[in-house]
Amino acid sequence: MSTASHALPSPSPYGQRSAAEHAKVAPGEIAVGVVIGRASEYFDFFVFGIAAVLVFPAVFFPQETRLTGTLYSFLIFSFAFIARPFGTALFMWMQRRWDRSTKLTAALFLLGTSTAGMAFLPGYASLGFTSIVLLSVFRIAQGVALGGSWDGLPSLLALNAPKDRRGWYAMLGQLGAPIGFILASGLFALLYSSLSSQDFLAWGWRYPFFVAFAINVVALFARLRLVVTHEYEQQLNERELEPTGVVELFRSQGENILIGAFAALASYALFHIVTVFPLSWILLYADQSVSEFLVIQIIGGVLAAISMVASGRIADRVGRRRTLAGAAGLIAVFSGFAPTLLDGGTLGQDVFILVGFVLLGLSYGQAAGAVTANFASKYRYTGAALTADVAWLIGAAFAPLVALGLSAHFGLAYVSVYLLSGAVCTLGALGLNRRLARD
Repeated sequence: MSTASHALPSPSPYGQRSAAEHAKVAPGEIAVGVVIGRASEYFDFFVFGIAAVLVFPAVFFPQETRLTGTLYSFLIFSFAFIARPFGTALFMWMQRRWDRSTKLTAALFLLGTSTAGMAFLPGYASLGFTSIVLLSVFRIAQGVALGGSWDGLPSLLALNAPKDRRGWYAMLGQLGAPIGFILASGLFALLYSSLSSQDFLAWGWRYPFFVAFAINVVALFARLRLVVTHEYEQQLNERELEPTGVVELFRSQGENILIGAFAALASYALFHIVTVFPLSWILLYADQSVSEFLVIQIIGGVLAAISMVASGRIADRVGRRRTLAGAAGLIAVFSGFAPTLLDGGTLGQDVFILVGFVLLGLSYGQAAGAVTANFASKYRYTGAALTADVAWLIGAAFAPLVALGLSAHFGLAYVSVYLLSGAVCTLGALGLNRRLARD
């Protein structure tokens, strides 16, 4: 890290420090920014996902059966993942045109306003089909904003982590997922259990969207407080963590984007199969209380966080790619038991959730950037963002829709097929990556 004497120190929220200290950014400081940013994004993410099950079928699709309304809600749920790569490309252009802080401010402003817009949106009874169109527009805006909210801190964290602790620091950035899920599920569980069905559907469901807007505001200032400081800007520049053109990136690094996306597929496939999909299955086809099931999922979120921490320790011992491959193998085994557990009453469903969350933590803890070292340095910033976008799109965007649609019409065996295909893709991509590395 360069510590040239002409680099003047700038005011810091941590007090006055020497120029050398300003030039050096501790991985722990970067990790704080990553966790804050990801937790706020995942809270938004899960607020919409849970509402797609508990709220939207009744509020926006009352003319349909509950199953059909839920499937339509899941279709709208997927729009954000389709829009996300376009958001990444748009906001990367914005950063090249202006700067990182302008891009991040605009992205999080769009995310907050689209989320708040959903909170104020009248239902089908008031606006008819227009309400569905507006919900879809807001969801697309969320996806565009999530693509634009990439700040490069996860890549900077990976590059600054000690060589023998890269698995640990990679895991820290992923902790935002269970934190966001626990907060969103807890809030919905409280509202769902304490309000009447009429009050919940009339106004109670809107409260989590207001909370999401407030969290976005706090997260915006917390992240800007980090990324606009002199030391962070200097490190990001020295590490060449700057945006590149998307067309140029795909021409030069398209193979690495696909390998990286498929390497994480087992994690992303499991992601919605243990979070959003089972809630819809319980509501439609099981006798278990929704509030009680949300509590089980919250416990699962805690277990996921613990197993993520364990994945960091394991990865530092055996390697990140071996950890990811081992978790994919376990997911493949788990897929064979999924139909029996989901159809096994309250006990079987709870076991499915708890075991699934443990496996999710082990795999998702090391899913981000496991093979992004393949990117040439100048492409790493944009490449890491688009790799994640593609992984979400092919692995998770349609998971609730496909899993519920096929299971409702043809049986739960299709959940096994979906999970197994994700595990096979991960193992295949890791094997291909290893073979290319030897050539």
